[in-house]
Amino acid sequence: TVQVIPHVTNEIQESILKVDDDVDIVISEIGGTVGDIEGQPFLEAIRQLANRVGRENVVYCHVTLVPYIKAAGELKTKPTQHSVHELRRIGIQPDIIVCRSSSPLGSDIRDKIALFCSVPKKAVIQAVDASTIYEVPLQLCEQNFDSLVMERLGLSDHEEPEISDWRDFVEAYSNPEREIEIAMVGKYVSHKDAYLSVVEALTHAATGLGCGIRLRHVEAEEVEKQGVENMLRGAQGILVPGGFGSRGTEGKIEAARYAREKKIPYFGLCMGMQIAVVEFARNVCGIAAANSLEFDPGTPNPVIHLMDEQKKVTDKGGTMRLGLYPCELTEGTRVREAYGTKLVHERHRHRYEFNNDYRKRLAEAGLKTAGICPGRDLVEIVELEDHPWFVGVQFHPEFRSRPVRPHPLFTAFLAAAMQNGS
Repeated sequence: TVQVIPHVTNEIQESILKVDDDVDIVISEIGGTVGDIEGQPFLEAIRQLANRVGRENVVYCHVTLVPYIKAAGELKTKPTQHSVHELRRIGIQPDIIVCRSSSPLGSDIRDKIALFCSVPKKAVIQAVDASTIYEVPLQLCEQNFDSLVMERLGLSDHEEPEISDWRDFVEAYSNPEREIEIAMVGKYVSHKDAYLSVVEALTHAATGLGCGIRLRHVEAEEVEKQGVENMLRGAQGILVPGGFGSRGTEGKIEAARYAREKKIPYFGLCMGMQIAVVEFARNVCGIAAANSLEFDPGTPNPVIHLMDEQKKVTDKGGTMRLGLYPCELTEGTRVREAYGTKLVHERHRHRYEFNNDYRKRLAEAGLKTAGICPGRDLVEIVELEDHPWFVGVQFHPEFRSRPVRPHPLFTAFLAAAMQNGS
């Protein structure tokens, strides 16, 4: 019989502890609200974890809401008190309380929370609404949040954090010198967070270039209905992100054609690369009915097909090509110039790949292979000749972008878009 305790809670603990050997600190976030039934196994797991690894090796940081009641003209601490009470009832005493609020907490409010929640006043941290999420780490640092964590873990001899790069990033983000307009053509654009990693990667790169991003979310099916010129006119760059299934693919193919013909910088991610290959095969190479087996299982010209190891897979859950793989870059390509190195490692999540049977024909027409997976000869990157910047990658570079370390391909794409705009 499988029981929540100990079987489920033990598995949760193992997933937390199963990290690389050279990691010093593991940060685990448990979302939701204290008291939610679905969160109880996770809270019980981290309660047990403190006994397992030693309470001195665990910091409990609780994020709560301190609402402002307009009619009363004051902040209310009751939700925080109640939440902490619920945590303590199951055996967890927070070490630090981070209070989300729309206005700063006065000293009296912090005193009250410290008293009723049994934490030192210095461990009551305010996280006031900010104009950008990137300001929040600076807020926390100003209140010595980092020192509190290190002291609780017995690591008080740590060096002061170097955050000047982060401050510079926030300053550049808040005061862009110019703006770039990018059209992102996808099938899930109505869902705000569907392409969040892509949006963030664009933001990181744009900020590094001293620019702001004006991102136009374009529904792929609307491109099919209203016409590509109507939907993409004025865009300085076009990006097609990843996705699955056939819905909206013809609109994406039209977007790739528009970018190719109008010499607009194009960046295709995962499916976005496959879309570019299909478009080029059809409209440049004249390969009739060229398609992906994912979009049309009966296509006579599958320029994108199932990977060999995927052809016998019947269970689709967790069986894709996942994780970090090497990619060897071709000398003299734009991507090689962007990366500044020959070998890179990127994260993947796909089942279909470029069909090498068509590789020579497409290359002779101008769509070159710019990167392969060494030892397997899988096409990882394609690049169009005689174009300002037209790149498709089979991987997801957005997952390796960071605010102060933007991904080089996103930076190169936006730099080309800036040139297009000028």
